Amino acid sequence: MQRLILTLLLSLLLAACASTRMPTPLVQLPVLQLAPSALPQPVQLQQRLQFRFGSHERELDALLEVDAEQVRLAVQAMGQTGVRIVWDGQHLEQTRAPWLPPQVRGERVLDDLQFALWPAAAIRAALPDGWSLQEADGVRSLVQGGTPWLVRETLPDGRVRLRNLAEGYELVIESMDMGQGQE
Repeated sequence: MQRLILTLLLSLLLAACASTRMPTPLVQLPVLQLAPSALPQPVQLQQRLQFRFGSHERELDALLEVDAEQVRLAVQAMGQTGVRIVWDGQHLEQTRAPWLPPQVRGERVLDDLQFALWPAAAIRAALPDGWSLQEADGVRSLVQGGTPWLVRETLPDGRVRLRNLAEGYELVIESMDMGQGQE
C-alpha cells in the first residue's frame, strides 16, 4: 500500500512538473561557479525549500555541505533524491533522477546557492561587464542595466527568499545548522 501511495505521489509530481513549462529567460544570468574555498567557513545545513513557479508550488528537502574542497548538495522530494551535485571549483558532477524535470539544472542550483551564501567580494569578482551586485538593508541584488534580476532577502523569521526574476521563480529557504541550531 505504501509503495502504491509513493508511486501515485511521484506520478502527480511528474505530471505537475511536466505541465510547468519554463519560458525563455528574460535575460541570461551570469554563471558564478565560485571556488568552494571562497566561502569563509565550512557549512553543514539541512534545508527545507519552498519552490514557487507561477501558481505551482513544491516543497523539497536539501542537505548541503561546503568545505574548502567541495560543495555537496542533495535535493530530495518525498524521500527520493532528485538531484545530487558536487562542485570542486573546476568540475560540476550531477546525478539526476529520471523524474526530475529538465528545467532543474545543476548549474542554476549551484549559482543560486552561491549567490545566496558566498561573500559579496567573491561574487563581484566573477561578474561579467554590465552586471553588478548591490546590497542594502538585508537585500542582495544581481543587477544589469539598472534592473535587479536575482534578489535575495532575509525574511523576518530568518528564512531566506531568493527571487529569480529572469526565469520567473521564487525559492524560500529555511536552514538548520546540523550541529548548532537555526541558521
